[in-house]
Amino acid sequence: MFLEILNPPFMQRALVAAVLVGITAPAIGVYLVQRRQALMGDGIGHIALTGVGLGFLLSTSPVWMATVVAVAGAVVMELIRWYGHTRGDLALAMLFYGGMAGGVMLINLSDTGSNANLTSYLFGSLSTVSESDVIAICVLAAFVVLVTVGLRRQLFAVSQDEEFARVTGLPVRVLNLLIAVVAAVTVTVAMRVVGLLLVSALMVVPVAAAQQITRSFKVTFVLSVVIGTGVTLAGTVTSYYQDVPPGATIVLLAIAVFVALTALAAPLAKRRARVSEAKGAECTLEVPAARRGADDLRV
Repeated sequence: MFLEILNPPFMQRALVAAVLVGITAPAIGVYLVQRRQALMGDGIGHIALTGVGLGFLLSTSPVWMATVVAVAGAVVMELIRWYGHTRGDLALAMLFYGGMAGGVMLINLSDTGSNANLTSYLFGSLSTVSESDVIAICVLAAFVVLVTVGLRRQLFAVSQDEEFARVTGLPVRVLNLLIAVVAAVTVTVAMRVVGLLLVSALMVVPVAAAQQITRSFKVTFVLSVVIGTGVTLAGTVTSYYQDVPPGATIVLLAIAVFVALTALAAPLAKRRARVSEAKGAECTLEVPAARRGADDLRV
């Protein structure tokens, strides 16, 4: 029976983590896509690997250590964006590659580090999600949801047009830093299920899929979260029954949803256009009819 998937304790933990990842990744991803920073999560994932390595080396929680390092890296990335100018891309590349190399080195230097541990953090693993990981993911996910929903108007304003947001009196730099920090936290939330190398896809693809058939930011936000939650749950269940990598499965399902909605978008757009033309024609016909009625009364 399908409910047998809930019997193993590790799957209970994995499903809880999957739901939280499905909610948080698109919730911050919608702002990153709006800001044209779709690959920001990928860069943070590289940096977070150093935190994972430090966690193994210092025998502390890799999730919490990765959170600290990822947040620090995200702040540095934002500072480089402000002040980097022409050399900003080079500095970011050094930061990303250095974070990845440092993480691999630290994991191999630690007593508990191994290729299996490295792979589980890079691509996700259902069986390695521990109770402490679930607790950390719950706390971090609550923070992400609180910020992305509670400050949605301010974050949307600064993501849409920084100059306009500054003119209206919003603390643009503080909000930019907050988006970077929330993105870093989301990476660490998702790395146990999706993996550090694939988490950026879960931030971006559900949002891109939702944008194919939506027009408003609010509807895009809600639909992207629904898609993210659906594909993470479906990918986790598929991974359990078919013994395939969860991260890759989730991302491929998200891409499949994107392709399906893209195919649906064209006929939907044509239908909307026909409806708009019909309404315009009705309005045009109503005015002469009213005038004819007035002329009849004058006669």
